[in-house]
Amino acid sequence: MVSQQPSQAETKTVTYGRSHSLQTISVTPLDTHRDGYWVIYIHGGAWRDPTITSESFDKTAKILRSNPGLPISGIASISYRLSAHPNHPENERTTPVTDYRNAKHPDHIRDVEAALAFLQNTYAFGPRYILVGHSCGATLAFQAVMGAVADHRELAFSGGAGDDGKGAEQVSMSPGPLPPKLSAQPVAIVGVAGIYDLRRLQDTHRDISAYREFIEGAFGPDVMLWDGVSPAQMIGSRGVEGGWKNGRLVVLAHSKNDGLVDWGQVDEMREALRGWEEAQAEIPLRELSSRDRRVQILPLEGPHDDVWIHGDELARAVEYAFIELQQMGLAPEPEAMSGSSPRRLRSH
Repeated sequence: MVSQQPSQAETKTVTYGRSHSLQTISVTPLDTHRDGYWVIYIHGGAWRDPTITSESFDKTAKILRSNPGLPISGIASISYRLSAHPNHPENERTTPVTDYRNAKHPDHIRDVEAALAFLQNTYAFGPRYILVGHSCGATLAFQAVMGAVADHRELAFSGGAGDDGKGAEQVSMSPGPLPPKLSAQPVAIVGVAGIYDLRRLQDTHRDISAYREFIEGAFGPDVMLWDGVSPAQMIGSRGVEGGWKNGRLVVLAHSKNDGLVDWGQVDEMREALRGWEEAQAEIPLRELSSRDRRVQILPLEGPHDDVWIHGDELARAVEYAFIELQQMGLAPEPEAMSGSSPRRLRSH
């Protein structure tokens, strides 16, 4: 097979929804590695920053595409409806409804699920994709596989570790039709500078009103709902363990110099994933691999947004995920792939 040069790939913007102009995906299909993985990115911005869209992955995507040692079959970056931002006010009477930013949970996760379903239906890559999220994008990535959030079934949560949700009432409803059901979940999730516990984030930064402001802007004032949608709060059947049956790898990438999201979010998420890591993955009988799972912590360098502004650190997190998948026998080794000699993958 002849290897396609990265510069020849065409990046296009496709629409996955009709209700808002932000329901788009930047997509770059690649023919270089037909047995590789798609890399799908969910941007951050506190669920509300209109200056951070799918284009925030452009520099990272360019770096990834320049490395022929990565078995990437396609790259996609998802935009989704945003909540209101006080620094970017809009006039409700004069702003078209398709442009007006007033999203409330579960609008954000519904859009992500609809975008993933669109990509699956169009490119049919099955579970062979790595879901990457930065900041609140990492929240959305894990919400997409959480048992208590998938299909927007958030239930009242007592706060106890043994709460299995039996008999609990719904604490949020999803008006309108739900997005198409996701046919296959990702093999790996890479959370970068992620928010995993909303209540903890607000408590840690209680002296800064902007934290409560953007959390309430996206989820409302009910802290029980905050817990119900926080990946680090939900364990067992209600969390990642209950919802992500085929998952094999989690990379939690974070910088000690992140001045916006503290390292405690990583510690909380690592603990919440212990049950998932210890349980064996549910994989097809034809898959010739073990059912082992891995949770890895990758220290990054630089401030919160620098990892995607410059692209290098975000690309390193994705490269690290490929290294882990190769070691687990889930991705082809560089020498087994066609094309020019691969650049050495960086793990540190």
